[in-house]
Amino acid sequence: MEYNLNDKVIMKKEHPCGNNEFEIIRLGADIKIKCTKCGHVIMLPRVDFNKKIKKVIINEKEKN
Repeated sequence: MEYNLNDKVIMKKEHPCGNNEFEIIRLGADIKIKCTKCGHVIMLPRVDFNKKIKKVIINEKEKN
């Protein structure tokens, strides 16, 4: 699955606030995502992120 910085993604498991939509704010060996509802930031290793991502809903490259 292809994703870039500032893309909105849906994760398989929802955040405790009840939302499962996140924004990618950092890419690298670790990926940092921010909950779009409460603003909580989560950092995951890329391997774990790739297992837990469901789909990319807004792709910044396609948007521009």
